Amino acid sequence: MSRVEVLITEEEIKARISEIAEAITEKYAGQEILLLGILNGSVFFMTELARLIGCPVEMEFMAASSYGSETQSSGHVIITKDLERPVTGKHVIIAEDIIDTGRTISLMTDMLLEQEPASLEVAALLDKPDRRVVDFKAEYTGFEIPDVFVVGCGLDAGQKYRDLTFIGVISEE
Repeated sequence: MSRVEVLITEEEIKARISEIAEAITEKYAGQEILLLGILNGSVFFMTELARLIGCPVEMEFMAASSYGSETQSSGHVIITKDLERPVTGKHVIIAEDIIDTGRTISLMTDMLLEQEPASLEVAALLDKPDRRVVDFKAEYTGFEIPDVFVVGCGLDAGQKYRDLTFIGVISEE
């Protein structure tokens, strides 16, 4: 049987997302932002961030996969849902649940830059730099974590645990 041990509390997550939203609000004051969520994991982070940003926010979604049903990235990124409208001329902030190897987010930012947005930045709830194989750094990072498999706040293990209000590590009992 498995249990989930808390790595980052709900209170810590809420406080950090509020700080990120404040920084974005200050930088983009008076401008409209297109918040782009990477499905499925980013939904919890993205909606909380959108709610707290103090400027107009549009929302859009993309989906990519490099994990399948595994706990390690396969190294091969597949875009499974593309944008429904262009981002040309928009201030785009990608909301990502976790940056692991960097492959997925690097591919997505390269694809988006081809559309010539007014600006493009990344806000990641979690960063796992020890796993990085592609040099990438988000403009806004919630928490840097060690190389452990985490769940909660949108992150899953076989589609389970996304609804946890904290970030946790699964341990076997």
